[in-house]
Amino acid sequence: MNFLLEKEVKKIIKPDFSKKEGRELFALYMHSKLNQILEYDRQNETPIFKKIHPDFIRKFTSRLINNPEKHFLIGISGESASGKTTICNTIKQSIERLNLPVEILSADNYFKDISQLIKEYGSFDKLLESGYDVDSPDNFQMDLLFHDLDLLSKGIDVKIPEYLVNGTGIVVPEAIEKKSKKIIVVEGMASMYGKVADLFDIKLYVDSDPEIQEKWFIYRAQTSRNQNEENARKQLAYVREASKKYILPKKEFSDIIINGASSLDYFTQIIDYIYTITNNFSTPEQ
Repeated sequence: MNFLLEKEVKKIIKPDFSKKEGRELFALYMHSKLNQILEYDRQNETPIFKKIHPDFIRKFTSRLINNPEKHFLIGISGESASGKTTICNTIKQSIERLNLPVEILSADNYFKDISQLIKEYGSFDKLLESGYDVDSPDNFQMDLLFHDLDLLSKGIDVKIPEYLVNGTGIVVPEAIEKKSKKIIVVEGMASMYGKVADLFDIKLYVDSDPEIQEKWFIYRAQTSRNQNEENARKQLAYVREASKKYILPKKEFSDIIINGASSLDYFTQIIDYIYTITNNFSTPEQ
């Protein structure tokens, strides 16, 4: 993206965002730049953007004009091991490097506490084998997730629960403090469930080849979740069935479908370019 960055060397006069006319000018500028990014990406050997909803850019720029005070919510969903967390980690690294006003939240922390059920069945794997549908919307604290995201969008800090990923099924209430920064990124399948999905200004879906997902899933299970390959494959079979019911149907309602196997370096370049174009302003005195 170097040649695109070079075009941004000359700064433009900063619009007055307190006035609708200034926001309209900024929206027109962003509309042009987003189309420029998409055109560049289409020519890339491995594009990041697989699909963009045809009405997305119009709705996005309209949101900038008409509701500037509301904090921006971005939901990221996709099948397990599709690359969601990896992309969020890349975003986090860029946040720290560029000092961006972004907070990242995992919707998986809103699982309901199933520690008692796990004790009754003997283990998490045995609970799954019993037919327990852990990924069902009924097994998430959806009202609490909606409540917390609504507060964050209005500029209010919250304390969210923490689901312990250690096989115990324990949820610790109000364990993680989340700041209401200008941009809130929410990762996880529950971000697209029910009325929560309507809160998001941008809905991203991370899509990857099933063979790549399987490879990533098994590797993650063995290296960070203390599972052997047999248990990992059993869980993968369950996850894929759950995906057919709860995740894949959401794909068509996403604003943007992202290739989870794209180069992370290239993804970082896209973030850097968006940072550049949204900060490429000077005051009239300059």
